[in-house]
Amino acid sequence: MIGKNVIESEPIPGVKVKEVLEEFSEDNELNYEQNITLNHLARFKRYSVEDSEEIIEKLVSDFNLRPKVAVHIVDLVPQDLADLRLIFAKEPSKVDNEEMKKILELLEQYDIIE
Repeated sequence: MIGKNVIESEPIPGVKVKEVLEEFSEDNELNYEQNITLNHLARFKRYSVEDSEEIIEKLVSDFNLRPKVAVHIVDLVPQDLADLRLIFAKEPSKVDNEEMKKILELLEQYDIIE
């Protein structure tokens, strides 16, 4: 696109996107892509916005994960080691089973909303 540059890019959890789209839809009509995104996000279990941000912060600081990976973990809500291994499959830095178990223990401390 002419005249447009990406100044900053930051991964955000799906629950935050859902919240923004719901607020936007109160005053405006959603376009096709926004509607599809909102419908998709409404189908899956999620953590609350506050819990998501807290979990991401802990994953980044305590486990030295990239923010993008931390957001994937929060969005996908892995239930076991197999799910978590799939998230880490293409990561350049490897996470051992012990750390993965600690990540799952951290996730179990938070309530999932429907």
